[in-house]
Amino acid sequence: MLKVTAMPLGPLDTNCYVVHSDREAVVIDPGGDADEILSFLHSKKLTLTAILNTHLHFDHIQGNADLVAATGVTVMANPKDGYLLETELGGGGMMGFPRTPVFLYVHLEEGEMPFLGTTCRVLATPGHSPGSLSFFFEELGAVFVGDLLFYRSVGRTDFPGSSERDLLRSVRTRIFTLPEDTLVYPGHGPETTVRQERLNNPFFTEFLR
Repeated sequence: MLKVTAMPLGPLDTNCYVVHSDREAVVIDPGGDADEILSFLHSKKLTLTAILNTHLHFDHIQGNADLVAATGVTVMANPKDGYLLETELGGGGMMGFPRTPVFLYVHLEEGEMPFLGTTCRVLATPGHSPGSLSFFFEELGAVFVGDLLFYRSVGRTDFPGSSERDLLRSVRTRIFTLPEDTLVYPGHGPETTVRQERLNNPFFTEFLR
């Protein structure tokens, strides 16, 4: 049985998620100091098999390099966000925020990927960034959406490369089409469900009833 452990990390309390079985784990969006993640993996005797990034804004990737150095695993991200690493949005350094340690990543795009003995459906969900991805684990009944969708809100679209139209379309066509009891794990703040956001999120009034 798969489990989810959430760890708010980094200067913006970004939700890092460790999805794990009894033996293996994947880490989604390690946005801060890797020590807490590594300590958890060690305490549970878990082998890290991959690092998944929903997008490449600096507050979601700060721990990538240290995790790779400690474990040798591969970072996976959408190449459409690669240019962000050359800007303050990805490379960090703006307004006193930390610089992002340099890391390499392999290209990850929409489709099915095998993780933890099950299938993860990688969903292209652009809007907050051009290459934003969401990760749907059907066995868990959960989707990890980064900064696409929050409890009663949505991600920012005032950054270069962001698009409100694309974001709203992504939520409608990729997230709201999942089973209504699917847990939604966002990049910041509390978890929610597809049903709760369809019924109560003010950005999607056509679903309110």
